[in-house]
Amino acid sequence: MLTITESAKKKILELMEAESQPGIGVRVVVTGGGPGSFRYGLGFMADKDKGVDDTVIDAGRFKVYVDAESAPKLQGATVDFIEGVNQSGFKIDNPNSGWKDPIAAAVQRVIDTRINPGVAAHGGYVTLLDVKDGIAYITFGGGCHGCGMADVTLKQGVAVAIQEAVPEIRQVLDTTDHAGGTNPYYQASKNEGTSLA
Repeated sequence: MLTITESAKKKILELMEAESQPGIGVRVVVTGGGPGSFRYGLGFMADKDKGVDDTVIDAGRFKVYVDAESAPKLQGATVDFIEGVNQSGFKIDNPNSGWKDPIAAAVQRVIDTRINPGVAAHGGYVTLLDVKDGIAYITFGGGCHGCGMADVTLKQGVAVAIQEAVPEIRQVLDTTDHAGGTNPYYQASKNEGTSLA
């Protein structure tokens, strides 16, 4: 159901030793979400506080608890711990999508697997807000918010990747207020968005 990588197990055990509380486990929960994606909670809990409907995963030296509501949303997900120059911490890779619309779910997969790993190198990320009538509405965040190259990234990277993978998308619109960030170097072009036409 849920996989805990060796790197995540090692970090969890380090943190457990610092807590020095016998009989604790780890709760993984879906705490909510934005458009098409989930937010997660990861924390220690006493084994005695296990819920009646919890799924219990034996991770070796500790147990992982997933509540009944979160379980289907975490089916096939992986909890990892990464340490790098640009980011470090626990990361949950989840093949499930919060989108009910299959086209929006397909766009979200492209963003998660192809776009965000690339822009993460610059501290940025792309969020899918909605898909309506063949138009994908996105926003840039992090290092991409206010970046002078956001228009190029949209037209030559994001839009191309989405439209190649999901042919039902005819246009990708950036709804970000790039002039309002802490780094407002962006000048909006007169022709926002990109289309295949």
